[in-house]
Amino acid sequence: MDRIRIRGGAPLNGLIPISGAKNAALPLMIASLLTADTLELGNVPRLADISSLLRIMSNFGVDHSIAGRRPGQSSETGQTVRLTAKNIIDTTAPYELVSTMRASFWVIAPLVARFGHAKVSMPGGCAIGTRPVDLLIMALAKLGAVIEIESGYVVATAPKGLRGAEIDFPKVTVGGTHVALMAATLAQGTTVIRNAAREPEVVDLAECLIKMGAKIQGAGSSEIVIEGVSSLHGASHDVMPDRIETGTYAMAVAMTGGDLVLDNTRPDYLQAALDVLGQAGAEVTPTHGGIRIRRNGNGLQPVDVTTDPFPGFPTDLQAQFMALMTRANGTSRIRETIFENRFMHVQELARLGAQIRLDGDSAYVDGVQGLKGAPVMATDLRASVSLVIAGLVADGETTINRVYHLDRGFESLEAKLTRCGALIERVRG
Repeated sequence: MDRIRIRGGAPLNGLIPISGAKNAALPLMIASLLTADTLELGNVPRLADISSLLRIMSNFGVDHSIAGRRPGQSSETGQTVRLTAKNIIDTTAPYELVSTMRASFWVIAPLVARFGHAKVSMPGGCAIGTRPVDLLIMALAKLGAVIEIESGYVVATAPKGLRGAEIDFPKVTVGGTHVALMAATLAQGTTVIRNAAREPEVVDLAECLIKMGAKIQGAGSSEIVIEGVSSLHGASHDVMPDRIETGTYAMAVAMTGGDLVLDNTRPDYLQAALDVLGQAGAEVTPTHGGIRIRRNGNGLQPVDVTTDPFPGFPTDLQAQFMALMTRANGTSRIRETIFENRFMHVQELARLGAQIRLDGDSAYVDGVQGLKGAPVMATDLRASVSLVIAGLVADGETTINRVYHLDRGFESLEAKLTRCGALIERVRG
């Protein structure tokens, strides 16, 4: 397996272009199953999860093509993917495909909405908690789908089509909102989703669906109203910038010091995280096309954070922020309220010299004078990049193993950091 080797101590200076958001691209690709026409998606990141989903879609009979580079595009500025789900040959998503990525379970919504039948394996993916699919199944059942569980598969049928309904989520669920949104676009009548996720990725999906002919109001609020239509058509849509990648590089420059412009992104997508960075001692300034992050030689201040659904502090930035707080002048508390098993990076950060105590859903981070390089192991996507952030300031050499987790969610990470002065390289396995 590939490894990443880092020699710490170099500040970050320059410009990093932010890629399209993986967490937006995946549901957008899945939405192509709702129409026989072609859906063209621009700014799609080059990631392992994107490739995995394309394989799953091909298994259904979806044709896809990746356009050649346009003027001004590079390996770091996304790609254009065209998906055509005209001739679907199968509505089964087998375990060997779905088990590699949780989000692929969402294909159940457009398949049952458009074809009246879907058989999808229970999902796999990162081991950061149980993340059950019960709320997703509940949403489909509310819309009239008959649900059965057979040998690890969820079978959903609706031979007469789905019907509009009121869906009240007992807790905020991004996956559940995606599933309900896609299924309701082709349901007969009106659907109201209450306690809907407000994440920008949900808004991005809704905007694409509207371009395809869906009738949706309220995306970005806690109540979304969908008036079902008989069919959707093709469209062209650009994937939103990745707010988690943005926050990750912002924390990296806050950690190392330097002056970094993050281009092609939007501060309003992660204002809670930027506010926290400002409290920690980084200077955050919006620019015409993104964000500028600076930190001189001043020390980092400890800040307490609690992860929350949008617009709160994102759980997907918790590990990165924990790495940052290992160098703060004092003790910070990080409370994780979204996933119950998302502190697996703590033991790996401890190998670098971090002082972290766990107590239930909280981690108490005592800042240390310095970290020391060591071999560490990536445990999931966000945990792996927290080790990169720590390695950027650790004395000596840090080697990160199992970096396939990084390849699932960060496009051209080594190239982007190297260009800004980091001493980082990939060692092929």
